[in-house]
Amino acid sequence: MAQHQQNGHWHALWEDYGPKLLLFARQLTEARDDAEDIVQEAFVRYWRARENDPKLTPPLLFTMVRRSAIDQARKIQARQIREERAECLMQSEAFFESSLEEKERQEQLEQSLRQLPADQREVLVLKIWGELTFDEIGRTLEISPNTAASRYRYALQQLRGILAPSLL
Repeated sequence: MAQHQQNGHWHALWEDYGPKLLLFARQLTEARDDAEDIVQEAFVRYWRARENDPKLTPPLLFTMVRRSAIDQARKIQARQIREERAECLMQSEAFFESSLEEKERQEQLEQSLRQLPADQREVLVLKIWGELTFDEIGRTLEISPNTAASRYRYALQQLRGILAPSLL
């Protein structure tokens, strides 16, 4: 019975956080497959850590995704040449999955997001799509909550400037 409840907990956790974590992981890597691997690794790490400390909160998954991404980046340096050849294919992938009607708008938003500095883009994704507080973002990125809030404000300001001409 406890195993069934635990499986239900993990399923609910995946439903709530899986897409958000994948989007965050996509900010840390260019390839969707690598991002999926990172998210899976983070869930395994979280599951193992919860065995020792059941008080761990789900937002810790974002920190684990970030650390898994760093670990993976160190492992794939030898694959850089192959990834550079495939870069053209990866650039055509969208940050978001949706219906065909929204594809043009998503491509515009993706291009706009890519124009932001990486540190601002990372905070923006965690805040909007990850639904984390600035305190949680600060812990995830190992920065102060005030720095996270500032990066968020700057990112929104830059996005307004980038997107404003296209909205006219």
